[in-house]
Amino acid sequence: MTLLDGFVWTPQDGGNALQSKALAGVADHFFTTRQLWLRGESEAADWARVAASIGVPERRLLRLNQVHGRDVIVRRAGESGGEADTSGPAASGPGAEGESTWPAADILVTDDPTVALAVMVADCVPLLVADRRTGAVAAVHAGWRGTAAGAAPAAVAALAREFGARPGDLVVAQGPSIGPCCYVVGNELIDEFRASGFGREIDAWFARDETGTLRLDLWAANRDQLMACGVAEGAIHGSGLCTASHPEWFASYRRDGPGTGRIAAVIRSRGPRAC
Repeated sequence: MTLLDGFVWTPQDGGNALQSKALAGVADHFFTTRQLWLRGESEAADWARVAASIGVPERRLLRLNQVHGRDVIVRRAGESGGEADTSGPAASGPGAEGESTWPAADILVTDDPTVALAVMVADCVPLLVADRRTGAVAAVHAGWRGTAAGAAPAAVAALAREFGARPGDLVVAQGPSIGPCCYVVGNELIDEFRASGFGREIDAWFARDETGTLRLDLWAANRDQLMACGVAEGAIHGSGLCTASHPEWFASYRRDGPGTGRIAAVIRSRGPRAC
């Protein structure tokens, strides 16, 4: 499997993980592989390994009950709380986490280096974001619904509003997700994006092949939305890895159905950067 320039494999507790070299210069982070299933009988042990790898107690690995939207959960340095019960049930649908004690949202932001943030995917786009100046970070779950809702711009806005981050100072890593090669969708998704206010961009994100099959490029859609809100194109780093195309490494809901595992995208702030 060929990685795009700028992404590397790194050993973590429980198996290999993927890192962006550019983001690694700003924040601790990784994207897991299917060596951690993160569901079923191994779920608790797998999450303990994720927490150990990012260097926090498991109760300080903050997660979400993901609902395919753009709502944001904020954790500020010095605050207490937010360490939910880690025994919530596994996801029951594509990217959804079912009922749990974690808050219902799809974006986590923090400037607190004593916690780590995690989102889960099984084809949806995981985005990890860090601010070079303030050290604040974000983890974003963006499937097609979240992308249509503007989850990535919502994360940028939250980092600016809550921690004074400037879009031009942000570094973004876009982890493995279903690629435009494999993401076959229906015409109704074009209507959904149009209803969300997108116009000419839709032509760049949706494409038909010679048979008329429609595909959606979530990688391009999230990249373009980030650039539109001020993130530099050169600061957005995509792994270029399609989850559906690599069964040996990644879970894929489209490929394997509801019983598949999950990929975790995890990030931890290093605190304010020295001037």
